Amino acid sequence: MNYDILISFILATTALAFSPGPDNIYVLMQSVAHGKKYGLATVFGLISGCIVHTTLLAFGVSAIIKNSASLFFTIKLLGALYLLYLAYQVFRSPSDLTISERSVPKKSPGQLYKQGFIMNVLNPKVSIFFLAFFPGFLFSDTMSTVWQFYVLGFIFMGVSLIIFSVIAILAGSISIYIKSHRKIGSILKWLQIVVFIGIAILILM
Repeated sequence: MNYDILISFILATTALAFSPGPDNIYVLMQSVAHGKKYGLATVFGLISGCIVHTTLLAFGVSAIIKNSASLFFTIKLLGALYLLYLAYQVFRSPSDLTISERSVPKKSPGQLYKQGFIMNVLNPKVSIFFLAFFPGFLFSDTMSTVWQFYVLGFIFMGVSLIIFSVIAILAGSISIYIKSHRKIGSILKWLQIVVFIGIAILILM
């Protein structure tokens, strides 16, 4: 078992969770608008949906690995190119990070959990991202690839759960900081770009 690969995966997942994407921005908005309980309900829904994507990835890609090493390498190569494409998309996007809670409708925690779960499961971009991200971090020559994907999946969910929960709990302070520091959007934008490019390089190596 290669613990260096697992550590790299944890660091990459941590950087991704901190980077401003639609999920953690949505969590932030719910907490700012209605309170941390509502943000946390959204977090648990989003994280639960990752189980579905992990399962599809584990059994689908594991079958490919058994049948063709060259096809598996192609998947990793396409995954790295997809991450570079995401970096380019972020580069083209505006740097402004707008925090406005006025347009956030209030729902019950149960409704938010369900919405977060459905948002995650039905989002094809999540499946594509898992397919791009996970295969480059298989860490054992002896453990079943199915189990390795599940280990990576639960690490991803655990790290994301912790960071997204912190965002929900500290949403008020984070919102005030973003509003008072206009340059933070540009900093976070370049953080995303560096993270996506760095992970792409890790996968290729």
